[in-house]
Amino acid sequence: MARIFGTDGVRGLANRDVTAEIALDLAVAAAHVLGQRGVFSGHRPKAVVGRDPRASGEFLSAAVCAGLASAGVDVIDVGVVPTPAVAYLTHSMDVDLGVMLSASHNPMEDNGIKFFDRSGYKLADEVEDQIEARLRADWDRPTGADVGRMTQDYTAVWRYVDFLVSTVPYRLDGLKVVVDSANGAASEVGPEALRRAGAEVVVIGSYPDGININSGYGATHPRRMAAATVGHWAHAGVSFDGDADRCIAADEDGNIVDGDQIMGILAQAHAERGTLTNGTLVTTVMSNLGLKLAMQKSGIRTVETAVGDRYVLEEMRRSGYSVGGEQSGHVLLTDYATTGDGTLTALHLLSRLAETKKTMSELASAIGRLPQSLVNVKGVDKSRASSDSDVLAAVAEAEILLGETGRVLLRPSGTESLVRVMVEAATQEQADTVAESLADVVRVRLAL
Repeated sequence: MARIFGTDGVRGLANRDVTAEIALDLAVAAAHVLGQRGVFSGHRPKAVVGRDPRASGEFLSAAVCAGLASAGVDVIDVGVVPTPAVAYLTHSMDVDLGVMLSASHNPMEDNGIKFFDRSGYKLADEVEDQIEARLRADWDRPTGADVGRMTQDYTAVWRYVDFLVSTVPYRLDGLKVVVDSANGAASEVGPEALRRAGAEVVVIGSYPDGININSGYGATHPRRMAAATVGHWAHAGVSFDGDADRCIAADEDGNIVDGDQIMGILAQAHAERGTLTNGTLVTTVMSNLGLKLAMQKSGIRTVETAVGDRYVLEEMRRSGYSVGGEQSGHVLLTDYATTGDGTLTALHLLSRLAETKKTMSELASAIGRLPQSLVNVKGVDKSRASSDSDVLAAVAEAEILLGETGRVLLRPSGTESLVRVMVEAATQEQADTVAESLADVVRVRLAL
C-alpha cells in the first residue's frame, strides 16, 4: 500500500480519499503512537485542533476531535485558524499535539490532515510511518472519566495575532496595503494583524463561505491582488493561500513579488541587522538562479534543499539557520515560527518597506530573476520521472542547449499525480519553448 502521508501530511479529495473514517482512525493512531513514545507520560494528554473554512473541514474536524477524545485525549477546538496558528498555539498552550484540517492551496474539494508535535513542528517521517502502521489496530478503549473531553476556544487565535504583531521590527504606519486571504483561514486574522501593526488595509478575497477558498484569489492567483494594489494606489499588496502558510506580494506597479524575492529581501534585512545566522539563506532547487546570484552580490551564502518546506526547515534546524523558504511563498523565519507563516512573512516584508522608505519595486529589483517557465504535466506516472531513458535524454539535450545561461529541473509532485517541468533560460521565449518540449516528452513517455 502506498504511503498515505505525503510531503505535507495526508491530502486528497475530501470524502473520497480523506474520509471521516480515515480522519478518526488517524487521530486514534496518533494518540496511541505518541502515548507509546512517552509524549503523554505523567499527565493527561491534550491536543489543539484547527481547520480552514472549506466545507469538508466541518465534518473532518469533528471526526478528528472524536477520535482523539475516544483515545483519552482532551481536545481544544480552536475553530477556523491558519495552519501556523495551530503550530504556535500547540507550543504556547503547552499541549501535546496539534492537528490542522486543510488542503492548503488545493481546490476546495480537497482536504488534508497535518500533525504538529508539542513544540509546534510537523511530525517527523518516522512518527508518521508509525501512525500509518498503527491504523485500525486493536486497542483498549478508555471508559468513564478516562475518555477525553472536548472544549472550544475560538478566541485563542487572537493570542497568535498578538504574538505576530510583537515580532515586527519596524511599524507599518503610513503604508497602504491590499490583503488577499484566498477566502481562507486568514480572512480575519491576516488583515487584522496588519492593521494592528499600523497599516491601512484594503481587503479582497477575505469573505469565506466554505466553498470559495482559493477560487480565483490568493497566493496561487495573485493577479487580482496585484490589480487591486494599483487600483487603490497602495504601496504594496500581499496574498495568502488557503491555510495562510505562504505569502506572495505585489509592488506598487502591480508586478508580482514571488517567494524568492521576498526571501532575498528578508535575508538582506537580517544580514544588515546581524541576525542572518552564518550569513546563509536556505532555498530549494526550485528557487530562481537569479536569487542565488543576488545573494552572492550581497555577501550571503545560499544552501539548497529538496522541494518542500519541511526539507527547508530540517536543514535550518540542523544548522541553526534563521531565514529560508520556497519560491511558492513558504518563507521560514525560525527566530519567530516553527513553520511557514504567510501573515508573519507579510508583516516582516512590509516592515522592511517601512524601514527603508523605499518602494516595493526598488526592494524587489535587487533580487534579479532569470526568465523561468514551469509546466505541470498531469496524469502521468511520476515515479518514473527520474528513470525513463527518453526523459533523461531529453533533459540532457536541453541542458546542453541552455549551457551556463539556464537550467532544467524535473520534479514529481509530493501531493499530486503530476510532474513539474521547470526551465530557466536567457530569454522567456527560450524558457517556454524548452519547457513545452520537455513536457511533451514527459506526457508521452510517462503516460499512465
